[in-house]
Amino acid sequence: MALNSLLTPLEALNGNLSVWLEDTSTGETAFFRPDAPHIAASVIKLGALLTAFEDFESGRLDPNALYTLREQDKVPSCGALTYMHAGLQVSYLDITTLMIILSDNTATNILADALGLDRINLCLARYGLGDMCFCRKMFDAQAAAKGIQNTVTARSVAAFFRKLLAGELVSPGASQQMLKILGDQRLNGKMPFYLHSMGIDVAHKTGEDDGTTHDAGIIYAKHPVIAVFLSNDTDVPAFERYIQDSARELARI
Repeated sequence: MALNSLLTPLEALNGNLSVWLEDTSTGETAFFRPDAPHIAASVIKLGALLTAFEDFESGRLDPNALYTLREQDKVPSCGALTYMHAGLQVSYLDITTLMIILSDNTATNILADALGLDRINLCLARYGLGDMCFCRKMFDAQAAAKGIQNTVTARSVAAFFRKLLAGELVSPGASQQMLKILGDQRLNGKMPFYLHSMGIDVAHKTGEDDGTTHDAGIIYAKHPVIAVFLSNDTDVPAFERYIQDSARELARI
């Protein structure tokens, strides 16, 4: 199957759309508007994941250190910490895990404060991922009102997963730990929709907002495939069906 054939349905879909597909065994790629900037929604949490593991490995941040949840930390769902009692103690590794597998926004903001947004962006740039910008925390209404948005491109997100799969983010061991967390993702209605029943694993990160739906990661078919689907100002159900159908075809490679 030619990967380019999976781009054809995009002609019937509306919105700001980008796609990157890559067969890691052959190097074949297919892409649509790979360098268009997108409002990232929760896909930007990949930047915090990377920086957290860099700090865990360097000793700057102890993954087992406990953070005490405060009422003022809580922001709306996704996630679990918003519904937990103030005073709950959670390790920074658990906070990082919640940020990914439940897309926990409260966990994300706690981690962003611990790491620093500037340091997250410097870390991304150091790995050649400068087109991913963690510019504001989740549910920062004041920043959003000023037009400050977290942004990504399909090319940069694909590069993140390519480097992760190769063991090139932080260290081989840290890369494997990050892949394990991404593989434990609980929000599985897009790329994995058909795949879990086919016995095919996916390590991925989703993102959602009004008119926005993303999914990006690695489909562990016979040959691992990197797939990035980004959309803003789109018909969300239609684009999600496209993601589901495309992932099923990619799993057959």
